[in-house]
Amino acid sequence: MTYCVGLAVDRGLVFMSDTRTNAGVDNISTVGKMKTWEVPGERFLCLLSAGNLATTQATVSLLEERRVAPAERNPAILTMPSMFQTARLVGDTLKEVIAESTPAGPNADGRFTASFILGGQIKGGRPRVFMIYPEGNFIETTPDNPFFQIGEHKYGRPIIVRAYEPGMSLEECAKLLLVSFDSTIRSNLSVGLPIDMQFYETDSLKAGYRRRFDRRDPYYVRISEGWSDSLKKAFDDLPPFTTEG
Repeated sequence: MTYCVGLAVDRGLVFMSDTRTNAGVDNISTVGKMKTWEVPGERFLCLLSAGNLATTQATVSLLEERRVAPAERNPAILTMPSMFQTARLVGDTLKEVIAESTPAGPNADGRFTASFILGGQIKGGRPRVFMIYPEGNFIETTPDNPFFQIGEHKYGRPIIVRAYEPGMSLEECAKLLLVSFDSTIRSNLSVGLPIDMQFYETDSLKAGYRRRFDRRDPYYVRISEGWSDSLKKAFDDLPPFTTEG
């Protein structure tokens, strides 16, 4: 399991992903689930992954391989004319990898499924965020649905829904998502630190601030402890329940 978020605000995009992967309770390791590409002044792309690790790594590796040798292979991820076409390329590549890995007929199952969040901007277009499904199709964020989550999302979603505002700064988004991740990590052992974060500022056409938070990171510790204390205080401040009246 994993937890990844791609969030759009007026000032840009914020991406965040955990790094825990496991093949059983006694086989837990750390693997990055965030991949970025950039051509400064032309485009920036960020890809977050969830699902079968072999499938996600094969998909990213195939996209990378086709970028290195575009003359011999399919269109490269850094030559797509729009974010829509880039999402389509990722979806087609994912569908291809799953089809090659999954046995057909009665032995077919969902072990090799995966999903992605793709976000970024290409010169001449606006910043966009897509969620790409195992079938290769995808949807895009809208003003009514300005963020996507993949993986273990149910614990962190209510926090984002309650506090999100389109006018937030990227720094405020980082705080919001860290609270969402902390709540998820406390609720599900399959999501864990370190957490990777990437900023993208609208029309910058280059990678923004990037940071990894581990359990010793001073800011993460302050967020985690401060959120717990604030929840306890908010609970105490609620009107008491009584059986009278």
